[in-house]
Amino acid sequence: MLSSSYICRNNSNPNLRDMIIGVPKEIKNNENRVALTPAGAKELVKRGHSVYVQHTAGEGSGFTDDQYTEAGAAILPTIEDVYAIAEMIMKVKEPIEPEYKLIKEDQLLFTYFHFASYEPLTKAMVASKSVCLAYETVEKADRSLPLLVPMSEVAGRMAIQKGANYLEKPLGGRGILLGGVPGTLPAKVIILGGGVVGTQAAWMAAGLGADVTIMDVSLPRMRYLADVMPANVKTMMSNEYNVREMIKDADLIVGAVLIPGAKAPHLITRDMLADMKKGAVLVDVAVDQGGCIETCKPTTHENPTYVIDEVVHYCVANMPGAVPYTSTLALTNATLPYAIQLADKGWKRAAQENAELVPGLNVIHGDIVYKAVAEAFDMDYVPVDKYLVD
Repeated sequence: MLSSSYICRNNSNPNLRDMIIGVPKEIKNNENRVALTPAGAKELVKRGHSVYVQHTAGEGSGFTDDQYTEAGAAILPTIEDVYAIAEMIMKVKEPIEPEYKLIKEDQLLFTYFHFASYEPLTKAMVASKSVCLAYETVEKADRSLPLLVPMSEVAGRMAIQKGANYLEKPLGGRGILLGGVPGTLPAKVIILGGGVVGTQAAWMAAGLGADVTIMDVSLPRMRYLADVMPANVKTMMSNEYNVREMIKDADLIVGAVLIPGAKAPHLITRDMLADMKKGAVLVDVAVDQGGCIETCKPTTHENPTYVIDEVVHYCVANMPGAVPYTSTLALTNATLPYAIQLADKGWKRAAQENAELVPGLNVIHGDIVYKAVAEAFDMDYVPVDKYLVD
């Protein structure tokens, strides 16, 4: 096991401290993304930080160990080595059970967590007394989620790509072509939620010629979408009555509902499946937040679908992992500026000086400091100010 004595600390700015950053290889099923590109590693190394990347961590995204070493990073052979040496761990997906024991007290973890959908993870991170800063709840003043946006863009587009595929008869679908052909009607696509995922899904479905309806609860958002979307995209207020009516004729339904940091509400319940067409397809992009379809359960790229009441469910929890080259580049573009701040200043000072990072803090030294996570499991909540006030 390596120790920090191996690190050469050479930052010439006395107001900054060098940080040891670890990038482990993702071990979740068929997760091929990596948290940092060689270009991102180079930017951190240029600032005097030490970057340790696990052997072959970038291969799934098309980046070799040699590219990382050329960028100034060091390669470590095992995931245990990376966790042992790092002060900040950069990941893509939440730690899974084999990683729990590797996480150290005071270690900063910067990754997607989606705590509210999985109590064992929450309890494990509380027990570790680490500092958990979640990509998905970093928030700008306008309430946008800058680190969720790039993966939401990918997932929204993929939802249509995958949905169109599973509408094919050999894969269990109705056997309908999304855009139809002259003389036939196109497929009807319902998108639940008009945020980033829903908007990207609508553009893709519309581009393929489908008959698209976006359902949302915000009139201002629907006015905006009505202005920018092509003529084959309509908007409708989302409520239980309208959802029940619309799904009767739907061929493809995309669940794209997000409540930042909290569990997604169930907009389609089990009993509603009986009203749907046989061979219709449900794609629940909200699955990593618990899903907005009651019959949703997380699946993997290895076994992506299952059928309930003759309705095909596609509920892969890491959809962007199927296009890791695009996803890794898009993710690093968004996360790197924040990673630099965390490395340069440490998490506390970085959060004090950049309010966007404050809601990203979910668990600190055994305390849950994000209210929606505490409420999801009826656990104690501690205001984050406890840790940010000097």
